[in-house]
Amino acid sequence: MTNTFRIEDNALSHVGKVRSQNEDSHFTDPEAGVWLVADGMGGHTNGKLASEALAAAVGAVRVPDALDAACNVVANAIHSANTAIFGHAQEAGVQMGSTVVALVVRGDEFAVLWAGDSRAYLHRDGQLIQLTRDHTQVQEMVDRGLLDPADVEDHPMKHVLSRAVGVQDTLEIDAIRDQLQTRDLFLLCSDGLYGVVGEAEIARLVAERGIAAGEDLIEASLAGGAPDNITVALVSVTEPTLLVLNGASS
Repeated sequence: MTNTFRIEDNALSHVGKVRSQNEDSHFTDPEAGVWLVADGMGGHTNGKLASEALAAAVGAVRVPDALDAACNVVANAIHSANTAIFGHAQEAGVQMGSTVVALVVRGDEFAVLWAGDSRAYLHRDGQLIQLTRDHTQVQEMVDRGLLDPADVEDHPMKHVLSRAVGVQDTLEIDAIRDQLQTRDLFLLCSDGLYGVVGEAEIARLVAERGIAAGEDLIEASLAGGAPDNITVALVSVTEPTLLVLNGASS
């Protein structure tokens, strides 16, 4: 798979300061142009199994070169994981599931697919743009005009998901696609980051450190108490380096 841009990435995960086990998982394959963050739920082993099943399902498929086909393959892998996780939960009599957010880069385009409240951000031209919309009960209340956005942070149901992988036999995946620009920087993260670190601070660290901001973002969450697992995946897009020799570029 040939990209129009030069791609660099960096992914990190930390258990945080409260949880005994890390239920987050991530998958990165810059050669295939696919990155994923999953935040498992269901407690300890169940959440970890769910997020790992998602990462493994996406990591096992061969992703085609065309963006539409690539998105279909990634989405189908997520649907397969949904079926497997839901089936296991039913057989074992437990509740388990996972959020998912995935980035697919092809040529001069990108797509983001997600279910749940793990987020994708784009840092472009000095601005941090949230690309995903949380699948939570509170966000649905905001969308329907039943709750003021200013009241979301203190709402007791702010972490209650309205959609996640593995909790029902069918799953709806949201997706967006757009054009890449040079110096774009993507951040995929679990709510262990943005639930503790404000977007202004995230934007500052990403602007200053680029893909090296992963360590700083996790440290910022730890400094804020880190009540949940923290996972970040950073993907930078820059123009390929051109070598000019005797007037010819290569």
